[in-house]
Amino acid sequence: MRKLISALLYTALMGLANTAVADTAALESLRQGDMRKLIFHAEPWDGSDAPFLHEDGSEMTLAAYDGQYIVLNFWATWCAPCRKEMPHLSALQAEMGGEALQVVTVATGRNPRPAMERFFDEIGVENLPLHTDERQSLSRSLGVLGLPATLIIGPDGQEIARMSGEADWSSDSALAILQALIDTPS
Repeated sequence: MRKLISALLYTALMGLANTAVADTAALESLRQGDMRKLIFHAEPWDGSDAPFLHEDGSEMTLAAYDGQYIVLNFWATWCAPCRKEMPHLSALQAEMGGEALQVVTVATGRNPRPAMERFFDEIGVENLPLHTDERQSLSRSLGVLGLPATLIIGPDGQEIARMSGEADWSSDSALAILQALIDTPS
């Protein structure tokens, strides 16, 4: 009897695991071009409650975005790939930013505010936040090792996917992936 119960439990768990893989597989099938570097986690990873600074200087956490998908980008003023990627993130925010999704940019490490403003001015970005993580508490808590790094955080605060390196976040593939996430019932 014990072996039968174990076999039934194993079969049921395999069925659930295959359902999760199917959802990830559907999203992975939308990856084209730069989005091929986007890695979906088999199971969501824990988010972070580490504080960082809002662009107005007040302390905040990612909980400020609860209920929304977040395209969370870590960058720095000295990062050449970040300079190339940031206009695409700005275009993504212009296209899809709103109640369901926000592009959140966080300068990690030492990035003086005037340098950050100059960086955005030089590349024509006006619609993304100038949040900072000078002590790298948020980036460390999320295991970010290099820049740029972009994480997709679900409405529940858990990390769904991650990309290291620059990408065109305004591409048809990126838009399709993010729209599919938004359209998926919770």
